[in-house]
Amino acid sequence: MTPSILKYNLTIGLLVSTSILFAQIKKSPQPSVEKSKKKEQTKGEISEEVEVVRPYKPILADAVKIRINPDLTNNPTFKPVLLYSILDKKLALDSNIAKLHAQKLTAEKVVAPNNNYLKLAGGNLNTSLGEVYINNGNDEALQIGLSIKHLAQQGNIDKQQFSRQEVSAFGRSIGARTTLSGQFNYDRKQTYFYGFDPTLATAGTNPAQQRFNIIKAKGELFNHYAEGNRFSYKINGNGYLFNDLFYAKENNITFATSLHQVIYKFTFGVDASIDLTNSKDLLYSIDNNIFKSNPHVQFQASNFILNIGLNIVQEYGSQNRINILPAVSVVLPLSSAYASLFAGVHGDVIKTNLKDLSSDNPHLNQNIAITNTLEKLNIYGGIKGNVGHAFGFKATASYKEVENMPLFQNNSSQINRFDVMYDPGKSTIFGLAGEFEIKASDVFSLTGRAQANSYKMATEKEAWLKPTLCLGSTVKAKINRKLSLDAEVVLNGETNAKVIDPTNSKEKSVKISSYTDISAGAEYQIIKNARLYVRANNLLGSSYEQYLYYPKLGLGVFGGFNFSF
Repeated sequence: MTPSILKYNLTIGLLVSTSILFAQIKKSPQPSVEKSKKKEQTKGEISEEVEVVRPYKPILADAVKIRINPDLTNNPTFKPVLLYSILDKKLALDSNIAKLHAQKLTAEKVVAPNNNYLKLAGGNLNTSLGEVYINNGNDEALQIGLSIKHLAQQGNIDKQQFSRQEVSAFGRSIGARTTLSGQFNYDRKQTYFYGFDPTLATAGTNPAQQRFNIIKAKGELFNHYAEGNRFSYKINGNGYLFNDLFYAKENNITFATSLHQVIYKFTFGVDASIDLTNSKDLLYSIDNNIFKSNPHVQFQASNFILNIGLNIVQEYGSQNRINILPAVSVVLPLSSAYASLFAGVHGDVIKTNLKDLSSDNPHLNQNIAITNTLEKLNIYGGIKGNVGHAFGFKATASYKEVENMPLFQNNSSQINRFDVMYDPGKSTIFGLAGEFEIKASDVFSLTGRAQANSYKMATEKEAWLKPTLCLGSTVKAKINRKLSLDAEVVLNGETNAKVIDPTNSKEKSVKISSYTDISAGAEYQIIKNARLYVRANNLLGSSYEQYLYYPKLGLGVFGGFNFSF
């Protein structure tokens, strides 16, 4: 083969190979292929072409949400017809588990308590007693109830009669954060001025009747303790309307609040109240208003609690004065952790009103003087504690300085009526008091209390009609499932009464002997919700006197039944 022919064949082969290679490159699935061609057009200039080849990638447009409001019309629902069959097969159940009835027992436990009761009784001394108590049930968050009470007795002395009727309605709502409660009361008391001096010629005259009517209402709102809640408050308000069978009238309204904020180990608080009272009788109309404020701070450490504050008392109305008195106390737990020592210094203004005076002594005269008592200083200390829930005790010693201490004395012209007098100077009282309680579940309980006072009057010879010694104790025992017993004993030491002799207008002191009053009762269950009970008062049968010329009823025995539902 000649060289020209060989050269021609090589050129053709080269062109064919290049064509085949180019075709394979265009069909290749590689992501991208770049091919460059350089063409020289003129000297010094270079032209370049770039061709990019990629696989096909489909791209979808963004979806557009079609907003269509739903049709809220009441369209009838479709109820398909379901056809099914039950297999005729008995299941083997554990009979022991079925006998537990756990859910049923829980339901019976909820409805079991008998919160309502009816009590009726009668006996000697023309005793008649009736009580009804009704509430809404087991809902602890909402309590609504009604109570009605009646008691009447008559002794052997002319017009030695007593009767009392009381109606009370109450409600309480416990919310998640607060508790709201309220109460409404109507109290009616009736008695006679049956007391007389047997040495006087006027003894045995027809005694006059006395009757007291009291309407009371109160409400309270406070927040609950919660973890992390370091602020607490309490708001309450109450008021009453009082009148007797003669001309005495009294109305009162009181608002009080208590605010406390805990910061670290300190509790900053303030207690404030405003007490507005108007007292009227035949010869006077008195406004007796008191505003009190008690700012204080309490520090609680691991081994003591200290409370430091002031009692700021402003009297205005018929009396106008301001008193700034101490309010300091401390509690020191003992190492045993069952007892603690306590002490304090306190002062306050004690309000005098017709309602409280008539409650202490229902045989008051007309146009009673109204003067508040200033307790300038009350220093006290003692020990208190408890051992579990079975035993608790407290013992206190105190020293008081008092101005305008109220005292009862027989009226000079009407011996069977009492006036109220006030010792204007500074009187001192040294007192010892103690109390204890022993409680062994519901089977047995025993309580005791004692109070001994020594009086040193500023101007008066004696603390008239105030006993120097008072003792009391109660015991309750449940003999078995049906029988329970209870007893109470009260002992009052001797007192002295101030009497003005109408013949010569001279003052004389009459000693009133000490007395002991013992009462006891028993209750026996006859059926599930009914019990019979009997009670005896003044078992010793003594006609003792708490106030001069007013002997108490003798032995009184009465019985009846108590039905709970």
